[in-house]
Formats: sequence, structure tokens, C-alpha cells
Amino acid sequence: MKSRFLFLGAVLILATAACTTAPLASVDPLVGAWRGGVQFESGAFAAVKDLEFMYAFQTGGTMTESSNYDGSPPVPPAYGVWRRMADGTYELKYEFYWTKPPSNFDEIAKGGGWAPGGRGVLTQHITLSADGNAFTGTLRLESFDSAGKPTDPPSTAAVKGARIRF
Repeated sequence: MKSRFLFLGAVLILATAACTTAPLASVDPLVGAWRGGVQFESGAFAAVKDLEFMYAFQTGGTMTESSNYDGSPPVPPAYGVWRRMADGTYELKYEFYWTKPPSNFDEIAKGGGWAPGGRGVLTQHITLSADGNAFTGTLRLESFDSAGKPTDPPSTAAVKGARIRF
């Protein structure tokens, strides 16, 4: 009987140990939520002076991005990946769908709306500040129609960001 209790005790200890999570050995400094400014130097967005992005970088190399212009025209957030190139430098690649406006108000009244227009591919290179709470970098935007053909020449932007903190 005593050996049975010892066995059950050992099983419970092992089961409890297996259920605990060890802290991550090293969380990459990019992981977290960021708010950034984007100023295009060329292309259709060059005239926009108040473009902002919100970024969420997850452990494992995935990311989500949304902008303060996602509702104009309506577009979903962008989804993508990131990778560390060297200490403090990163490459991001993320994509979003863009929509085309209805040709007239009657389309909306009949239940139509903003139809799929294509997709955008953003490639970004950033460098973190020494304290890991800010970044600067460059961005390249390529736009494609629904058939995958380029719609505009690639455009470039300067980017900066700050970590969202309490």
C-alpha cells in the first residue's frame, strides 16, 4: 500500500511539473505592441502626411499591422512575418487586401459595396534604438490587382516607431 502512495505521489509531482511553463529563455526585443509613423516619399500615399501604423509582433516571427486609414477605403489589417537580421535590425514582410470603390451609390443601395481590388505587399527594414523602445527604417510598398499584376510602380517610405508601454 505504501509503495502505491509513493507511486501516485511521484506521478502527481511529475504531472504538475509537466504542466508548469518555464519562462522564455529569451524574448526578442521586437516582440510587443508598437505605434509608428509612415511618410511615403513616392507613390499614391506621398500626399498623406498623418499616416500611422500599429504593429503587433509575436514570438515566433508573425505580426499584424493596422493603420489609421484602414477605414478609408475599408481594408482589413495586414498580416505577415518578421525576422532578425542582426542585433537590433529586422526585416518585415506583410500583406493586406485593398478594395475598390463602387462605381456609383446605386451599387451600395442594391447591397453591393467595396469589392476586392487586389493586395499590397510591404517590405520593411528597421533598426531598434539602443534602449529597444524605438525604431527607424524604410518601407517599400508594391500593389497588385486581383490577377497579380502590378498596379503602380513600387513606392518607398521612411518609418519610425515607439513601443506602446504602460
